[in-house]
Amino acid sequence: MILDELNHSNWYSGISENLNKGFEFLRNTDLESIETGKFKIVGDDVYALVSEYTTKDHQDCLPETHRIYTDIQYLVSGREAIGFETLDKQQILSEYNPEKDIAFYSGETSTIVLESGKFAVFFPQDIHRPCMQIDGPEKVKKVVVKVKI
Repeated sequence: MILDELNHSNWYSGISENLNKGFEFLRNTDLESIETGKFKIVGDDVYALVSEYTTKDHQDCLPETHRIYTDIQYLVSGREAIGFETLDKQQILSEYNPEKDIAFYSGETSTIVLESGKFAVFFPQDIHRPCMQIDGPEKVKKVVVKVKI
């Protein structure tokens, strides 16, 4: 897992070309005015999902992992807490769904705070629990760049 500010994203460009393409999209796109939806960056290898939602109580957010894609989660506006943990410390709640590239887990997670201008990268070995409220429900705009590593 990586937590940093977008203006430092070039430090991670050597991890993979696809990850670099995802960061380029975030740096070079007017994210304030972009509409919600799916945006292909490099076919199905790198794409962005833009959403707006209200953060929820942590009990309503399930820890999850992906096997095919790494997530770059970037907050355009608002704040949210994201739980994280290593894959070996959680109990599986629902088996991996290859069509949706997701599995859900039960258990507690440590928490980071994602604010406007910051990103978190979650690799396949990182359980993450997005969309959690901090002091109460808050409206956020978020871009999740799905990156095939």
